[in-house]
Amino acid sequence: MRTIRASEIGAYIYCHRAWWYQQKGEPSANQAELAGGAAIHEKHGKAVVATGCLRTLAVIILLAALALAVYSLTIKLL
Repeated sequence: MRTIRASEIGAYIYCHRAWWYQQKGEPSANQAELAGGAAIHEKHGKAVVATGCLRTLAVIILLAALALAVYSLTIKLL
């Protein structure tokens, strides 16, 4: 039994005929649109990775600031 992917189900729900052509290995007639969509997805993926890196950096800076504040208050109290 072969695995059915979510994208395959989406293709079938959107257009039964397109799904059938895809199963038969027929090339899509709208290659330019597919290439444009792939480029948009790649750009979005890079933005998601950059956002994750910035979030990690923000957490590190926040923890460093908290550690510095605790150190500063400890020095003042002693």
